[in-house]
Amino acid sequence: MNLRNIAIIAHVDHGKTTLVDRLLQESGTFHAHQKVAERAMDNNDLERERGITILAKCTSVVWKDTRINIVDTPGHADFGGEVERVLSMVDGVLLLVDAAEGPMPQTKFVLGKALKLGLRPIVVINKVDRPDQRADEVHGEVFDLFAALDADEYQLDFPTLFGSAKDGWVSSDPQRPVHNDMAPLFELICAHVASPDVKEAGAFSMLATTLERDPHLGRLLTGRILSGRVQANQPVKAITRDGQLIEQTRVTKILAFRGLEREALESAEAGDIVTLAGFTKATVADTLCDEAVSEPVPAQPIDPPTLAMTFSVNDSPLAGQEGSKVTTRMIQERLLREAEGNVAIRITQLPSKDAFEVAGRGELQLGVLIETMRREGYELSVARPRVLLKDDPETGKKLEPIEEVVIDLDEEFAGTVVETLSRRKAELIEMKAAGVGRQRLVFHAPSRSLIGYHGDFLTDTRGTGIINRLFHGYAPFKGEIESRRNGVLISLEQGTAVAYALFNLEDRGKFFIGPGEKVYQGMVLGEHNRPVDLEVNPLKAKQLTNIRAAGKDDAILLTPPTRLSLEQALTYIADDELVEVTPESIRIRKRYLDPHERKRQARRQAVA
Repeated sequence: MNLRNIAIIAHVDHGKTTLVDRLLQESGTFHAHQKVAERAMDNNDLERERGITILAKCTSVVWKDTRINIVDTPGHADFGGEVERVLSMVDGVLLLVDAAEGPMPQTKFVLGKALKLGLRPIVVINKVDRPDQRADEVHGEVFDLFAALDADEYQLDFPTLFGSAKDGWVSSDPQRPVHNDMAPLFELICAHVASPDVKEAGAFSMLATTLERDPHLGRLLTGRILSGRVQANQPVKAITRDGQLIEQTRVTKILAFRGLEREALESAEAGDIVTLAGFTKATVADTLCDEAVSEPVPAQPIDPPTLAMTFSVNDSPLAGQEGSKVTTRMIQERLLREAEGNVAIRITQLPSKDAFEVAGRGELQLGVLIETMRREGYELSVARPRVLLKDDPETGKKLEPIEEVVIDLDEEFAGTVVETLSRRKAELIEMKAAGVGRQRLVFHAPSRSLIGYHGDFLTDTRGTGIINRLFHGYAPFKGEIESRRNGVLISLEQGTAVAYALFNLEDRGKFFIGPGEKVYQGMVLGEHNRPVDLEVNPLKAKQLTNIRAAGKDDAILLTPPTRLSLEQALTYIADDELVEVTPESIRIRKRYLDPHERKRQARRQAVA
């Protein structure tokens, strides 16, 4: 059977997973009356809750006499490492662009990676059914983006289709669809994407691109077979990028993607994307090959992480009451397991031995890791995110990561956003109209300045603004940047919060907790109205006497507390605070719980 391997790349929420749904339906993968969940490829709980793709996934469909292997990739910049890995498995890419929004930061990032690998894209301008669509303008913007990314003449001559993945059609004309189905896209993929450039003869070799774990089969390594063929129970080995032997074993299972399921095969040939079981040590970027092979398959380098957090054992007074995995060893094993399968994450053990520095691409990527761990029963403390600086080899000066920030908002809020980001050392690069009453602002901002900004941005734009970020490069360190303006309310006692005490403290600020919740000394209860921290007693109950009061007691009406999500808590905390994460709770606390110890540490920092 003819083979085509293609990846679908796009900015977040431009319709990649919905398009895959339509391709699966159109190819007859599902039965006519079969009920299938919307966004069938997003099978992870977190993906369904957040409405985004986090992990790259493979599927395959058959169109006439051609099998098309399709890789659905994440659209968020924080998960760019997933995209970089899977592009080595495919021979073409399908670039999806929103007909109203046009090319966005992640579009530029993933397209640049694809063009460098020499892949020839097919452009699909999606969502032309939107009332604010501007398909012709967006088509011109896509061409300008190709030119700006130094595409060669073959890549610049890209075919374009217009359509609506939601309604299930594509056409060469956005105004008059000739077909009410996805047939033109299937035909274009078969005609435009080259068949896999592989060696059918010779010894078996394959580059491991993704890693999963199965409770029955163990490690599952997915990749494209570059040469030869592999058979079940065949003796094979795994070697590193520099040719060092990792292990020798036998292939216990060969799995191929067939629709949403995996099918066991007796053998697989060069060009196909398959999953192999039987390895115990091999990981992503290793070469899986026949015992006669000595040269590893070249692996594409992955962009380095730009943000780091410190993960440590939870040592609060409430530690161990809600989670089942609380020790340093358990946390270390889980983090190392994550680093094996996710090449965009780097784990380093700190000198204190009970803490680990976890470096990644952004707050969302690390937030997803923490959320996954807490759902698995882990308890841990997490410090404020910090950017990873590096030294300029020529001048020796500090360099910090800079991000390209694209903001779409109503015109009336533009002044406030420009003023706020300017205070955070961001530079306005471009300002242009983005529809009736809307503007698009492009900034180059230090990554440090964007930590904790998202909440302020939503407030400044009344929740109507859209912000997108992408790593741009390194620039000289821009100096100190203003952080959180308000102090916090800190508990003086350990026990259960009382409604009477919280009611009398309401004029001091807003609370993150409600009555009846457990608190302890050094725990952050809320945000103070003033720029300094304030220690309060949330346990103070009303004094009762045997003397009858002249009037009735007033009913206590408390303002509902502000509940911070995990990402909000991580970006809210200051350098001297931690987020305590358990399967049931997210609490903010001071790094040093004892008030006298906090004062000593503050004096030491002032002297330093």
